[in-house]
Amino acid sequence: MTDHVDHVLAQWAAQRPDLDVAPMAVIGRLSRLSQLVHAELSRTFAEHGLDRSSFDVLATLRRSAPPHRLTPAELTRSAMVTSGAVTQRLDRLEARGLVTRTRSESDGRSVHVALTRAGRDLIDEVLPHHLATENRVLAPLSAAQHATLVKILRTLLESLGDSAD
Repeated sequence: MTDHVDHVLAQWAAQRPDLDVAPMAVIGRLSRLSQLVHAELSRTFAEHGLDRSSFDVLATLRRSAPPHRLTPAELTRSAMVTSGAVTQRLDRLEARGLVTRTRSESDGRSVHVALTRAGRDLIDEVLPHHLATENRVLAPLSAAQHATLVKILRTLLESLGDSAD
């Protein structure tokens, strides 16, 4: 069985046999997998009127300790979105009544973002569907393969400076 990356590797082998394109076997597959998984997750989010960035903001707030409130900077650090994306998403989520932004009582320059009841209800509704999509995507892997993949991906992420700190 072959995949798209095998086709690309064969083309490079024919055109540039002097180069070792072995890294493309991994990086190309990670890239394609990311695109395909993103498309699957996007369909799930769209069924609930969300996109990935909005889901990430709501999920980040929901998984934070009660009262599920963070500053925009904390959201940027904790969510899987950029600071520009956080500001855009907060505007949209606030307009939909899913989050509120309030000035800090102790520091008027600081803003806190919190889930509204509607925001909490929505993320609680979407999360099981999101997990079902992820489980479906990972279903071809055995438990041992899943554990091995987690370990390998963590090693690569840490080697590139990704950490919880």
